[in-house]
Amino acid sequence: MDQKAAPGPGTKAARSAPPPALWAFLFLLGALFTGACAVGQAVGPVAPGMHGPGLIGDGPARDGEMPMDHGSGH
Repeated sequence: MDQKAAPGPGTKAARSAPPPALWAFLFLLGALFTGACAVGQAVGPVAPGMHGPGLIGDGPARDGEMPMDHGSGH
């Protein structure tokens, strides 16, 4: 017969939970993201007249919104 000793109070059982430092890092990362989103909502758009590539307005272009083709050489 094989006899196995019961784990004593000093032995560590295998845990599947991540270490506390990982939880702290994830919490700080989430807090930083939430804070950045809150500041972005409070400040508003950085350049209100700025459009992404491929977006064209319905109205006539103003002088500040003229497209600039820098790669053509003309």
